[in-house]
Amino acid sequence: MPIQESRLVNDFLELIQINTPPRQEAPVADRLEAQLQALGFETTRDDAGTAIGGNTGNVIAFKKGTVPGAPSIMLNAHMDTVQPTAGLVPVIEDGWIKTSGDTILGADDKAGVAAIMEGVRVLLEAGEAHGDLEIVFSISEETGLLGAKHMDFSKVRSRLAYVFDSGPPAGALVHSAPTHEVFHVTFRGVAAHAAVAPERGVNAILAASKAIARMRLGRLDERTTCNVGVIHGGAATNVVPDTVQVDAEARSRDPETLEQLVREMTAAFEAGAAEVGAEVEIEIDRHYHGSEIPVEDDLVRWAQEAADGVGFVPVIRPGAGGSDANIFNANGLKALVIGVGYYDPHGVNERIEIADMVRAAEMARALVRRVAREGQNAG
Repeated sequence: MPIQESRLVNDFLELIQINTPPRQEAPVADRLEAQLQALGFETTRDDAGTAIGGNTGNVIAFKKGTVPGAPSIMLNAHMDTVQPTAGLVPVIEDGWIKTSGDTILGADDKAGVAAIMEGVRVLLEAGEAHGDLEIVFSISEETGLLGAKHMDFSKVRSRLAYVFDSGPPAGALVHSAPTHEVFHVTFRGVAAHAAVAPERGVNAILAASKAIARMRLGRLDERTTCNVGVIHGGAATNVVPDTVQVDAEARSRDPETLEQLVREMTAAFEAGAAEVGAEVEIEIDRHYHGSEIPVEDDLVRWAQEAADGVGFVPVIRPGAGGSDANIFNANGLKALVIGVGYYDPHGVNERIEIADMVRAAEMARALVRRVAREGQNAG
């Protein structure tokens, strides 16, 4: 029984037209929980939403397997989108799904949600063997992986997970992710009239600019990136600004490189302030720890064999960003990221090819079948 392309597309279109920015995922959670129950899953939600001020928790669903001894696995995707999608108008053109250009598409990560649901539906409709199966749809991934950070892991039975949340190619195996450090920096100068007495002021914007000019930004090597992304400050053109806030980040899959980069950035912020006589306050927040699944690990091997079984050779690659997999790995739940195939996420040019959505759904089904074979082989 093949993946039902029209059903998959319709499901995806319905999902993306439900507006679910972080902390507002309840409408999609309600929909998915009802669908999972109709497929025979036991469902629950944890209290992560309460912890972060949202309107729902993570959806956690379990279905007993038909193959005793097969490892229990979790399939995961997140329900929120990076920004609101109210008024989203989907456009299908030449086999691609995109928007009219006024909003993001939300394929990150509702394409992952739709792929998991369709892959599992077809598996169950075909009566195929499977081990114990969990499906977890998480909240507020786009705001620092908050849903995963506040997940009640006592409700999760699996110790192995596949996280459907990455760009092209569909079915890619993303086996590593960087550690992510975020800087919140406040420069404090002295306000003064910019025309009458500028010499009495200490310009906080100047301090920030001198600090940033000292930094290495962009892609520093194949494992490491650095960015200054947000600057707030100043009140008027005729006032020497006394306060500026700067948010920056550093990521690397190499711990020593990241440690050195954090020292460099800290020193640059301090030097920029000292050069103009300003003060600086620096807060550093680790958003998530890096993770790496060895390419020879069973989790990777099963995914390779699952892909082979549906007719494509998967790309094995490192990741540049974080996902719920980082949090799962830090909590003893070994997780590998699977590519869904969306392009240009977080912007109005976001798009996904229907063929890639089908491939991702095939991958979800094939993963469950492949892991079930471990129990059949043991028996």
